[in-house]
Amino acid sequence: MIPRRVVILGAAGRDFHNFNVAFRDDPGVRVVAFTAAQIPSIAGRHYPPELAGAHYPSGIPIHPEADLERLIREEGVQEVVFAYSDVGHEYVMHLASRCVAAGADFTLLGGRRTMLASRRPVVAVCAVRTGCGKGAATRKVVEILRARGRRPVVVRHPMPYGDLAAQRVQRFAALADLDRAACTIEEREEYEPHLERGTVVFAGVDYAAILAAAEAEADVLVWDGGNNDLPFFAPAFLICLVDPHRPGHETTYFPGEANLLLADVVVVAKEDTARPEHIAAVKAAARRANPRAVLIEAASPIAVPDAGAIRGRRVLIVEDGPTLTHGGMPYGAGELAAERFGAAEVVDPRPYAVGSLRDTFRVYPQITRVLPAMGYGQDQVRELEATIRATPCDTVILGTPVDLRRVMTIDRPVARIRYDLMEIGHPTLEDVLPPL
Repeated sequence: MIPRRVVILGAAGRDFHNFNVAFRDDPGVRVVAFTAAQIPSIAGRHYPPELAGAHYPSGIPIHPEADLERLIREEGVQEVVFAYSDVGHEYVMHLASRCVAAGADFTLLGGRRTMLASRRPVVAVCAVRTGCGKGAATRKVVEILRARGRRPVVVRHPMPYGDLAAQRVQRFAALADLDRAACTIEEREEYEPHLERGTVVFAGVDYAAILAAAEAEADVLVWDGGNNDLPFFAPAFLICLVDPHRPGHETTYFPGEANLLLADVVVVAKEDTARPEHIAAVKAAARRANPRAVLIEAASPIAVPDAGAIRGRRVLIVEDGPTLTHGGMPYGAGELAAERFGAAEVVDPRPYAVGSLRDTFRVYPQITRVLPAMGYGQDQVRELEATIRATPCDTVILGTPVDLRRVMTIDRPVARIRYDLMEIGHPTLEDVLPPL
């Protein structure tokens, strides 16, 4: 039998997982390449042979997505598998059209092929878009489970941007573990808030091995989703967040709409900072899409330990990177804090951007008054530090989940924003989370 030749379109996460669980050991398939989008510095690398398996002694090359048609033509590709997240439905179908026009099939893998079954109950926290507040909801679920006497761990959606073989299975129990693993800012944004509350986090590349390690340590697994992707583990209970700051996105982004359709509970977060008509629109859309799901209304109250560092000051706002970039948001918690606590001026960071951050502002023109905390590697961390240093301001507002002072020097006063999920009325997550 001549193996079917496949390309997987990805962004260093879902693509590797789909390969591992659906293609790696299949003698009837040869994955000839991955492609890379969304994440810088992924293209030009290889998925290593020690992860790729016996059929791939040289590993698998990773090419820019722009090379798609050339790969189909030169590699005789018969099937292209789409495997990344937080993109509009129209975007997905444009890629499908390119593949079909080049002569290849276009495939989306479903949960039956990609969700691993666990011996432990799994609570999955997912969303319809990046930046809906999954981390805060995950922390709330962990808190509820602990109060019930359970032993939860968090398993995080992958962010393997370094040495893939070394990142096969990662376990983080303390902030020092992040330093030892040379975690990027994007990784720290997701891991630090859990570690600060004493929660062990698993992540990596090979989620079958990660699942086994997590099952050995906990009696409940809490899946902390990335972007708006589907969970990698089959959930006993799925929570999906929707965002009233982005009404209309509930059913127009992939695969976020699938999360909404699968949800047992839909959480409308950020109601304390959203417009009433947008809250109403999002609630109505969620009910139309999934009338069987329980709807929970929630606020995401912003806390600032020292509001005096903001009031009357010129501020530079640094926000979570992915929320602003492929999440499409022009602002985040930092800008909301600047408005609430009376900043005199929000300094535009664009004239002071250094290196790749200039490209980020060009590619994502909706970002204007805030600085995305881009840090996919040490070069970007240095560029972010230099941009902050060059921007004339009195205070730096950190709207990111990570304290950037752990990875760089900030030579101005810092106001760090924190927020948690707070349900409004009933039902609450405590009310609806079943015995596990």
